[in-house]
Amino acid sequence: MRGQSLLESPACTAYPIFFNFKQMDTISRESSPSYLPIAGLIAGLVGLLLGGIALANASKANKAAAGAVEQVTTLSTKVDGVEATATSASSAADRAATNVASLQRSTQEAFTAVAGEIGKVNGELAKLQEAATKGPAAKAAGAKSAGPVVAGPDEYIVVGGDTGAKIARAKGVALADLVSVNPGVNWTGLKVGQKVKLPAKK
Repeated sequence: MRGQSLLESPACTAYPIFFNFKQMDTISRESSPSYLPIAGLIAGLVGLLLGGIALANASKANKAAAGAVEQVTTLSTKVDGVEATATSASSAADRAATNVASLQRSTQEAFTAVAGEIGKVNGELAKLQEAATKGPAAKAAGAKSAGPVVAGPDEYIVVGGDTGAKIARAKGVALADLVSVNPGVNWTGLKVGQKVKLPAKK
């Protein structure tokens, strides 16, 4: 045993020294902190944060979409209202045009009727003037003249639409005699309720 070298000796410390270094390295690796769980936790938190942000953005997008749909619905309702108003205005314009045309026809008919009445009045005036100027002369020249015309006891009360000629025809007297016994009467302006004298019957 003494003749053996140190390296060959079982008591050589090279192996134990190597074994001790290896054992110390294992202990150092086991005792050193690992960053993988922390990195995973950070990645999870970041993912959770990004998911929350995405969820918030999605909620905002949904609200914006709902608002846009509501605005479109409101605009559609307003457009429908404008169309209804335009249709109503067009109908009102058509009715107004019809009313104007009807009014024009009615006005024209009224003017025509008034013109006819004016023509009748002018004819009556001409007859009255002729009777007033020629009546007394014709009576004086007639062989059967019984003297001047005098008013009788009867009177006539003027009603609407009466004229001298109409009253004379209704009472069976001559228009000239009627005018003669009523010298102060304005025959073109007879008033309802006015009293006129009737000639005495011969």
